[in-house]
Amino acid sequence: MDRKFKRTLVTSALPYANGPVHIGHLAGVYVPADIYVRYLRLKGEEVLFVGGSDEHGVPITIRARKEGITPQDVVDRYHSLIKKSFEEFGISFDIYSRTTSETHHKFAAEWFRKLYDEGKLVEETTTQLYDEEAGQFLADRYVTGECPHCHNEHAYGDQCEKCGRDLSPTELINPRSTISGSTPVMKETKNWYLPLNQYQDWLKQWILEEHKEWRPNVYGQCKSWLDMDLQPRAMTRDLDWGIPVPVEGAEGKVLYVWFDAPIGYVSNTVELCAKDPAKWGSWQKWWQDDTTRLVHFIGKDNIVFHCLIFPVMMKAHGGYILPDNVPSNEFLNLEDDKISTSRNWAVWLNEYLEEFPGKQDVLRYVLTANAPETKDNNFTWKDFQARNNNELVAIFGNFVNRAVVLTHKYFEGRVPAAGEWTDYDRATMDEFLGVKATVEEYLDAFRFRDAQKEVMNLARIGNKYLADTEPWKLAKTDMGRVATIMNLSLQIAANLAIAFEPFLPFSAARLRRMLHMEACRWDTLGRTDLLAVGQALEPAELLFEKIEDSVVEAQVQKLLATKQANEAAAQAAGWQPEPQAADIAFEDFEKLDIRIGTILEAKPVPKTDKLMELLVDTGLDRRTIVSGVAASFTPEEMVGRQVPVLMNLAPRKFRGIESRGMILYATDAQGKYVLTSPAKKVPEGSGLK
Repeated sequence: MDRKFKRTLVTSALPYANGPVHIGHLAGVYVPADIYVRYLRLKGEEVLFVGGSDEHGVPITIRARKEGITPQDVVDRYHSLIKKSFEEFGISFDIYSRTTSETHHKFAAEWFRKLYDEGKLVEETTTQLYDEEAGQFLADRYVTGECPHCHNEHAYGDQCEKCGRDLSPTELINPRSTISGSTPVMKETKNWYLPLNQYQDWLKQWILEEHKEWRPNVYGQCKSWLDMDLQPRAMTRDLDWGIPVPVEGAEGKVLYVWFDAPIGYVSNTVELCAKDPAKWGSWQKWWQDDTTRLVHFIGKDNIVFHCLIFPVMMKAHGGYILPDNVPSNEFLNLEDDKISTSRNWAVWLNEYLEEFPGKQDVLRYVLTANAPETKDNNFTWKDFQARNNNELVAIFGNFVNRAVVLTHKYFEGRVPAAGEWTDYDRATMDEFLGVKATVEEYLDAFRFRDAQKEVMNLARIGNKYLADTEPWKLAKTDMGRVATIMNLSLQIAANLAIAFEPFLPFSAARLRRMLHMEACRWDTLGRTDLLAVGQALEPAELLFEKIEDSVVEAQVQKLLATKQANEAAAQAAGWQPEPQAADIAFEDFEKLDIRIGTILEAKPVPKTDKLMELLVDTGLDRRTIVSGVAASFTPEEMVGRQVPVLMNLAPRKFRGIESRGMILYATDAQGKYVLTSPAKKVPEGSGLK
């Protein structure tokens, strides 16, 4: 830890209490956060790990309405499920609370009121769709109507799920309220905005100049936002579910979910410190003392909120520390397809815990090995099986089992005294110590995938040592040498119980029990006196067991059934390819100039949720193209992709940006945009024939 810091506050993104947690959430946020916290605890550092459920927002009200229950019923169900799953999986929060708590409501309302009273918010009146029968303004998903593009009569106010086009509610033909079925009207409404534009220069200095060490994906996304003019963002919404806006004349309005959710980190800390002040001290020590280091663990879809909006909220409020690092991960795919909660294309944590009892560490290991730290990565059940069988079982588990079994066989289950070390013994421990230093370097840099790989290399060193020295052969002639080999092997096993603790806490605890180890500390890693001579060992037990083909095949078939059900549902809902357009003459087709271009830069267009500004290398030039895909892709997913470009489309302006061309996409059965790229890289400007 940097010497200026005395303690570390770690937060992990609040999971949305609208469904269970899946492996994408775990790989992106919770497993790496837990590894880091466990590592700091092993080092004896003062650390606080804060989590909780995010329980406000439109999707929760929609689910409640569909199920005929209250929003509180929805969040109560999923908060309990998520919290229990985290506990069983070993995510070691010091507190896991929720944003519907009384403490949070009071704290978030006071935060907003302070900004309001100090003139830090901007009041603005806009027009929105309003349901006169229900007496409320309508969020986008509460409006349906006819799509102006494919004329699907059941398009939503934010997207048509038949043709995949992004929409706004006012674009729909014959819009209807999903609440009452009536035709909504346009009505003025007043909301309060956070003027991000006033903090742009400060953000540029703080992030772009003072935090160049942040991960490239975080730094790059922040830079893309800061290179354009930030705009004020509404911090209130016209909804009936959420924290009421504590301002006179704001009846029927609640705090924007992305205003109140990050404040949940603070309010949960307030709750914890109030329960046990002797242990944790004051909450201000954790949030308002500049000797505390704040680290946010998030997924890449939350970068803008944690690196721009929440820091501005803290800056505007005053007195709060800012994040020292925000180690955001990319996305994890499942069997080469994007994880999707709406399509049930996921491995849900609660189901995994039921179907693979006692195998929490196997999933932790595989997710860390495939961690999407620098780019999107992929989870497959075959890889899950291979890493378990070929690494956890064959390397780590095998070494520990042989070391303990041989000790029971030759020394009545007690640690033997070592004799004089050979050069090979010394070389083995020198190699071991070298790996230890590398593990620390990786963990301090949030490179958990590389760190775990190096820890497994420690097990490889032990495995090789036993295989090379062959104590079972020496037992016939030189028991003194066997005693030295087994002592050193057991010391390596004890070291592994320490090194694997952040990554595989359940297995590390079982190994410590087997070796009768006391509580371990990171600074003892590398020592060869962790186990006293004569110390009794428990009988050997397998840390891991092989996973059979039939088990993996059952999971693959489960996903296949999900995919088939999705396709059937899409067909039942009337999805079909758009009808063929009218015939055109070949001469008209020849007028279309379609070439392959490479996207060099991508950034959102201000004041829109759908438009993205792209800089494309067409082979002929570098041109700007505005594309309506911001709801389907992040800028990072677009950069570097080769795509077909309609070159000779007449220029057109969008939000003052001249667009010269059009990117061509496909849509899947759910109407989602899909990038179409050549099977292999081709020169920019290559024509489509």
